[in-house]
Amino acid sequence: MSDEGVTRDDVVRAAETIRGRVRRTPLLDAAALAPGLALKAELFQHTGSFKARGVTNRLAALSGEERRRGVAGVSAGNHAIALAWGAAGEDLDCIVFSWESASPFKLDRARSFGATVDTEAEDPSGAFVRLEEHLAETGATLVHPFDDPLVVAGQGTVGLEILEDEPRVDVIVVPVGGGGLVSGITVAAASRGARIVAVEPEGSPALARGLEAGKPVAVVPRTIAGGLDAPFAGRLAIEICRTAGVEVVTVGDEEIEEAMRRLYADAKLACEPAGAAGVAAVLAGRVDAERMVAVVSGGNVGPEIASGILASR
Repeated sequence: MSDEGVTRDDVVRAAETIRGRVRRTPLLDAAALAPGLALKAELFQHTGSFKARGVTNRLAALSGEERRRGVAGVSAGNHAIALAWGAAGEDLDCIVFSWESASPFKLDRARSFGATVDTEAEDPSGAFVRLEEHLAETGATLVHPFDDPLVVAGQGTVGLEILEDEPRVDVIVVPVGGGGLVSGITVAAASRGARIVAVEPEGSPALARGLEAGKPVAVVPRTIAGGLDAPFAGRLAIEICRTAGVEVVTVGDEEIEEAMRRLYADAKLACEPAGAAGVAAVLAGRVDAERMVAVVSGGNVGPEIASGILASR
């Protein structure tokens, strides 16, 4: 990594590092949803979300001593699953800090890979506090869910693949929580002429608040999109998105639910609410271009939540 943060060369190196370890996900035509729309299907990734990319790139850089001390992270679910999966594949001790209301479905998947999952915190901010205490006590290695240059570079490989499959793309639409995915894609694709649009739930505007302030700002997330409920946007994401002029739009929970239903019915994709946020912005008319790609970022959702959303109107 350079002193300037994350460069496109870093993303290209990450692509070489993770090649053969993660899936190259397809770009699917979605004209049935909106003219000129294609979907980057990251829900087909190992562990069901894009998070496997950043985790794989970060774990590859661990020293022998860091591996002996084990790894730790904080997550509502998708990063927990990816970190547990990656740690299991490299025989590393792993603990993930989450919170009481986080998705049991996602956390049970993390446990199935052998990770210890701590849900003593009441909310995301409390989970970060417990994580910091654990790191200080044990010396475990932090694998941050979004504010780490190697994680950001790994997530940016999504952007490289989009450009390979659709080099003339005008707009890439990206769901946003802590900002690791959108900042990585921005590094990979903005310099090649693609406009990047970040999509946040109305009840979790961490990136918008961070861009306004020029630094991470704490928010109290309230959204059905559990994968987009980071308590702040990362420093790296704010710097990268501000420099590149990334546009931020918001969508309501009802719009996210409708996009999830449309993806299921018209694109045959069983995604989670967070994964549908980008498509929600397109369907709501907040993003328009001749050639658009929306990242469907994940598909980890409990059957009871999915069935309730799909059955409702």
